[in-house]
Amino acid sequence: MKAITTFSFTVALAAALAGVACAPAVALPRRAIELNTAGAHALVQGDLSVAEACLSVALEYSPRFVEAWVNLGYVELRRGNFEQARRDFAKARDLNQDIPAPHHALGLLADKDGRGEEAERHYRAALKVDPGFAPARANLARRLFSRGQYEDAREQFERLEQVAPDAVTGWAGDAEALLQLGREAEAERVVAVARERLGDAPALMLLLGRERLARGEWEDAEAALAPLVGDSDRSRACAALAWIAVGRVGRGDSAGALAAARAALAIDRDDETARYALVLASRH
Repeated sequence: MKAITTFSFTVALAAALAGVACAPAVALPRRAIELNTAGAHALVQGDLSVAEACLSVALEYSPRFVEAWVNLGYVELRRGNFEQARRDFAKARDLNQDIPAPHHALGLLADKDGRGEEAERHYRAALKVDPGFAPARANLARRLFSRGQYEDAREQFERLEQVAPDAVTGWAGDAEALLQLGREAEAERVVAVARERLGDAPALMLLLGRERLARGEWEDAEAALAPLVGDSDRSRACAALAWIAVGRVGRGDSAGALAAARAALAIDRDDETARYALVLASRH
Protein backbone atom coordinates (compact mmCIF):
# COMPACT_ATOMS: atom_id res chain seq x y z
CA MET A 1 0.00 0.00 0.00
CA LYS A 2 1.26 3.45 -0.84
CA ALA A 3 1.87 5.41 2.35
CA ILE A 4 -1.06 7.66 3.16
CA THR A 5 -0.08 10.72 5.11
CA THR A 6 -1.79 11.47 8.40
CA PHE A 7 0.29 14.55 9.00
CA SER A 8 -1.34 17.91 8.73
CA PHE A 9 -0.74 21.48 9.74
CA THR A 10 -3.60 23.74 10.53
CA VAL A 11 -3.88 27.46 10.29
CA ALA A 12 -4.92 27.37 13.91
CA LEU A 13 -5.27 30.68 15.64
CA ALA A 14 -3.13 29.65 18.59
CA ALA A 15 -0.21 28.89 16.28
CA ALA A 16 -0.69 32.15 14.48
CA LEU A 17 -0.65 34.12 17.70
CA ALA A 18 2.61 32.50 18.76
CA GLY A 19 4.44 34.92 16.51
CA VAL A 20 2.35 38.03 16.97
CA ALA A 21 4.05 39.52 20.00
CA CYS A 22 7.00 41.11 18.24
CA ALA A 23 9.11 43.85 19.70
CA PRO A 24 7.60 47.20 18.69
CA ALA A 25 9.60 49.52 16.47
CA VAL A 26 8.59 52.50 18.60
CA ALA A 27 7.76 52.92 22.25
CA LEU A 28 4.13 52.08 22.97
CA PRO A 29 1.92 53.21 25.83
CA ARG A 30 1.95 50.61 28.58
CA ARG A 31 -1.84 50.48 28.62
CA ALA A 32 -1.92 49.73 24.88
CA ILE A 33 0.40 46.78 25.39
CA GLU A 34 -1.74 45.48 28.28
CA LEU A 35 -4.92 45.76 26.23
CA ASN A 36 -3.32 44.02 23.25
CA THR A 37 -2.25 41.15 25.52
CA ALA A 38 -5.73 40.92 27.00
CA GLY A 39 -7.26 41.01 23.51
CA ALA A 40 -4.97 38.23 22.27
CA HIS A 41 -5.87 36.11 25.28
CA ALA A 42 -9.60 36.65 24.72
CA LEU A 43 -9.12 35.77 21.07
CA VAL A 44 -7.51 32.43 21.94
CA GLN A 45 -10.38 31.76 24.36
CA GLY A 46 -12.90 32.47 21.60
CA ASP A 47 -14.39 35.56 23.24
CA LEU A 48 -14.38 37.69 20.13
CA SER A 49 -16.42 40.60 21.50
CA VAL A 50 -14.04 41.11 24.40
CA ALA A 51 -11.06 40.69 22.09
CA GLU A 52 -12.38 43.31 19.69
CA ALA A 53 -13.09 45.77 22.51
CA CYS A 54 -9.62 45.39 24.03
CA LEU A 55 -7.83 45.67 20.71
CA SER A 56 -9.89 48.65 19.57
CA VAL A 57 -9.00 50.58 22.72
CA ALA A 58 -5.34 49.55 22.34
CA LEU A 59 -5.44 51.12 18.89
CA GLU A 60 -7.03 54.29 20.30
CA TYR A 61 -3.97 54.58 22.53
CA SER A 62 -1.62 53.85 19.64
CA PRO A 63 -3.08 53.80 16.09
CA ARG A 64 0.26 52.53 14.70
CA PHE A 65 0.36 49.45 16.97
CA VAL A 66 1.15 46.74 14.40
CA GLU A 67 0.49 43.73 16.64
CA ALA A 68 -2.93 45.06 17.68
CA TRP A 69 -3.92 45.46 14.02
CA VAL A 70 -2.83 41.87 13.35
CA ASN A 71 -4.82 40.58 16.31
CA LEU A 72 -7.86 42.60 15.26
CA GLY A 73 -7.55 40.98 11.84
CA TYR A 74 -7.60 37.55 13.50
CA VAL A 75 -10.85 38.50 15.22
CA GLU A 76 -12.39 39.19 11.81
CA LEU A 77 -10.87 36.02 10.38
CA ARG A 78 -12.50 33.99 13.15
CA ARG A 79 -15.81 35.67 12.34
CA GLY A 80 -15.45 34.82 8.67
CA ASN A 81 -15.13 38.48 7.67
CA PHE A 82 -12.28 37.85 5.24
CA GLU A 83 -12.30 41.24 3.55
CA GLN A 84 -12.11 43.15 6.83
CA ALA A 85 -9.41 40.79 8.06
CA ARG A 86 -7.44 41.47 4.87
CA ARG A 87 -7.71 45.23 5.44
CA ASP A 88 -6.51 44.91 9.03
CA PHE A 89 -3.58 42.65 8.11
CA ALA A 90 -2.63 44.91 5.17
CA LYS A 91 -2.78 47.94 7.46
CA ALA A 92 -0.38 46.23 9.86
CA ARG A 93 1.98 45.27 7.04
CA ASP A 94 1.95 48.78 5.58
CA LEU A 95 2.74 50.29 8.97
CA ASN A 96 5.91 48.18 9.23
CA GLN A 97 7.12 45.86 6.47
CA ASP A 98 9.88 44.58 8.76
CA ILE A 99 7.66 42.64 11.16
CA PRO A 100 6.89 39.07 10.04
CA ALA A 101 3.49 38.66 11.71
CA PRO A 102 1.43 40.72 9.19
CA HIS A 103 2.94 38.86 6.23
CA HIS A 104 2.17 35.56 7.92
CA ALA A 105 -1.36 36.66 8.75
CA LEU A 106 -2.00 37.55 5.11
CA GLY A 107 -0.72 34.07 4.24
CA LEU A 108 -3.16 32.45 6.66
CA LEU A 109 -6.00 34.43 5.16
CA ALA A 110 -5.07 33.43 1.60
CA ASP A 111 -4.66 29.82 2.75
CA LYS A 112 -8.07 29.77 4.36
CA ASP A 113 -9.58 31.30 1.22
CA GLY A 114 -8.05 28.61 -1.00
CA ARG A 115 -5.38 30.81 -2.60
CA GLY A 116 -2.40 28.56 -2.02
CA GLU A 117 0.21 30.22 -4.23
CA GLU A 118 -0.52 33.61 -2.70
CA ALA A 119 -0.31 32.09 0.78
CA GLU A 120 3.14 30.71 0.02
CA ARG A 121 4.33 34.12 -1.18
CA HIS A 122 3.22 35.72 2.08
CA TYR A 123 4.87 32.97 4.18
CA ARG A 124 8.11 33.48 2.27
CA ALA A 125 7.84 37.23 2.80
CA ALA A 126 7.53 36.64 6.56
CA LEU A 127 10.60 34.40 6.49
CA LYS A 128 12.56 36.96 4.49
CA VAL A 129 11.95 39.39 7.34
CA ASP A 130 12.70 36.81 10.04
CA PRO A 131 13.97 33.31 9.10
CA GLY A 132 13.28 32.21 12.67
CA PHE A 133 9.55 32.96 12.49
CA ALA A 134 8.34 29.41 13.16
CA PRO A 135 4.61 29.73 12.27
CA ALA A 136 5.42 30.87 8.72
CA ARG A 137 8.06 28.15 8.35
CA ALA A 138 5.55 25.52 9.48
CA ASN A 139 2.82 26.72 7.16
CA LEU A 140 5.15 26.98 4.17
CA ALA A 141 6.29 23.41 4.80
CA ARG A 142 2.68 22.27 5.09
CA ARG A 143 1.80 23.94 1.79
CA LEU A 144 4.72 22.30 -0.02
CA PHE A 145 3.86 18.92 1.48
CA SER A 146 0.20 19.19 0.49
CA ARG A 147 1.09 19.59 -3.18
CA GLY A 148 3.56 16.72 -3.24
CA GLN A 149 6.84 18.64 -3.10
CA TYR A 150 8.16 16.33 -0.43
CA GLU A 151 11.87 17.11 -0.81
CA ASP A 152 11.23 20.86 -0.61
CA ALA A 153 8.83 20.34 2.27
CA ARG A 154 11.40 18.27 4.11
CA GLU A 155 13.97 21.04 3.73
CA GLN A 156 11.55 23.45 5.42
CA PHE A 157 10.72 20.94 8.16
CA GLU A 158 14.43 20.48 8.89
CA ARG A 159 14.84 24.23 9.17
CA LEU A 160 11.85 24.30 11.48
CA GLU A 161 13.61 21.76 13.70
CA GLN A 162 16.43 24.27 14.06
CA VAL A 163 14.31 27.34 14.85
CA ALA A 164 11.76 25.50 17.02
CA PRO A 165 13.53 22.34 18.28
CA ASP A 166 11.12 21.81 21.17
CA ALA A 167 8.04 21.77 18.95
CA VAL A 168 6.91 18.45 17.48
CA THR A 169 5.80 19.99 14.19
CA GLY A 170 9.16 20.02 12.41
CA TRP A 171 10.16 16.53 13.53
CA ALA A 172 6.84 14.93 12.59
CA GLY A 173 6.76 16.73 9.25
CA ASP A 174 10.33 15.68 8.49
CA ALA A 175 9.48 12.04 9.18
CA GLU A 176 6.28 12.21 7.12
CA ALA A 177 8.13 13.68 4.15
CA LEU A 178 10.76 10.95 4.39
CA LEU A 179 8.02 8.30 4.39
CA GLN A 180 6.53 9.83 1.27
CA LEU A 181 9.98 9.71 -0.33
CA GLY A 182 10.31 6.01 0.53
CA ARG A 183 13.12 6.60 3.04
CA GLU A 184 11.69 4.62 5.94
CA ALA A 185 14.95 4.05 7.84
CA GLU A 186 15.69 7.77 7.89
CA ALA A 187 12.14 8.48 9.05
CA GLU A 188 12.59 6.04 11.93
CA ARG A 189 15.79 7.81 12.99
CA VAL A 190 14.05 11.19 12.98
CA VAL A 191 11.23 9.83 15.14
CA ALA A 192 13.73 8.25 17.55
CA VAL A 193 15.65 11.52 17.96
CA ALA A 194 12.41 13.45 18.42
CA ARG A 195 11.14 11.04 21.08
CA GLU A 196 14.41 11.36 22.97
CA ARG A 197 13.96 15.12 22.97
CA LEU A 198 10.18 15.50 23.31
CA GLY A 199 8.92 12.23 24.73
CA ASP A 200 5.88 10.36 23.48
CA ALA A 201 4.07 13.26 21.84
CA PRO A 202 0.88 12.12 20.05
CA ALA A 203 2.18 12.99 16.57
CA LEU A 204 5.29 10.90 17.23
CA MET A 205 3.32 7.97 18.63
CA LEU A 206 1.22 7.94 15.47
CA LEU A 207 4.42 7.64 13.44
CA LEU A 208 5.80 5.02 15.81
CA GLY A 209 2.63 2.95 15.37
CA ARG A 210 3.06 3.11 11.61
CA GLU A 211 6.69 2.02 11.91
CA ARG A 212 5.63 -1.05 13.86
CA LEU A 213 2.91 -1.83 11.33
CA ALA A 214 5.50 -1.74 8.56
CA ARG A 215 7.51 -4.35 10.50
CA GLY A 216 4.46 -6.53 11.05
CA GLU A 217 4.48 -5.92 14.81
CA TRP A 218 0.68 -5.80 15.00
CA GLU A 219 0.14 -5.84 18.77
CA ASP A 220 2.92 -3.33 19.48
CA ALA A 221 1.55 -1.06 16.76
CA GLU A 222 -1.93 -1.08 18.26
CA ALA A 223 -0.50 -0.45 21.72
CA ALA A 224 1.15 2.71 20.40
CA LEU A 225 -1.94 3.85 18.50
CA ALA A 226 -4.74 2.97 20.93
CA PRO A 227 -4.23 5.93 23.32
CA LEU A 228 -4.74 8.31 20.38
CA VAL A 229 -8.28 7.24 19.47
CA GLY A 230 -9.69 9.62 22.09
CA ASP A 231 -7.42 12.50 21.08
CA SER A 232 -9.09 15.92 21.07
CA ASP A 233 -7.54 16.37 17.62
CA ARG A 234 -10.16 14.40 15.74
CA SER A 235 -8.04 14.12 12.59
CA ARG A 236 -5.37 12.39 14.68
CA ALA A 237 -7.97 10.14 16.29
CA CYS A 238 -9.23 9.23 12.82
CA ALA A 239 -5.72 8.42 11.65
CA ALA A 240 -5.05 6.23 14.69
CA LEU A 241 -8.25 4.26 14.14
CA ALA A 242 -7.47 3.86 10.44
CA TRP A 243 -4.00 2.49 11.09
CA ILE A 244 -5.34 0.22 13.84
CA ALA A 245 -7.72 -1.16 11.22
CA VAL A 246 -4.76 -1.84 8.90
CA GLY A 247 -2.96 -3.67 11.69
CA ARG A 248 -5.99 -5.79 12.48
CA VAL A 249 -6.25 -6.81 8.84
CA GLY A 250 -2.59 -7.81 9.05
CA ARG A 251 -3.15 -10.12 12.00
CA GLY A 252 -6.33 -11.61 10.54
CA ASP A 253 -8.88 -9.86 12.74
CA SER A 254 -11.37 -8.87 10.03
CA ALA A 255 -14.22 -8.04 12.42
CA GLY A 256 -11.97 -5.81 14.51
CA ALA A 257 -10.59 -4.17 11.39
CA LEU A 258 -14.09 -3.41 10.11
CA ALA A 259 -15.03 -1.86 13.45
CA ALA A 260 -11.94 0.36 13.57
CA ALA A 261 -12.24 1.40 9.92
CA ARG A 262 -15.90 2.31 10.35
CA ALA A 263 -15.09 4.32 13.49
CA ALA A 264 -12.44 6.23 11.52
CA LEU A 265 -14.84 6.88 8.65
CA ALA A 266 -17.43 8.16 11.12
CA ILE A 267 -14.94 10.95 11.84
CA ASP A 268 -13.80 11.48 8.25
CA ARG A 269 -15.65 9.57 5.57
CA ASP A 270 -12.94 10.41 3.03
CA ASP A 271 -9.98 9.03 4.99
CA GLU A 272 -8.01 6.99 2.44
CA THR A 273 -6.31 4.69 4.94
CA ALA A 274 -9.61 3.76 6.57
CA ARG A 275 -11.20 3.13 3.18
CA TYR A 276 -8.29 0.91 2.20
CA ALA A 277 -8.57 -1.09 5.42
CA LEU A 278 -12.35 -1.40 4.99
CA VAL A 279 -11.92 -2.90 1.52
CA LEU A 280 -9.28 -5.37 2.72
CA ALA A 281 -11.29 -6.43 5.77
CA SER A 282 -14.43 -6.91 3.69
CA ARG A 283 -12.62 -9.43 1.51
CA HIS A 284 -11.94 -11.77 4.39
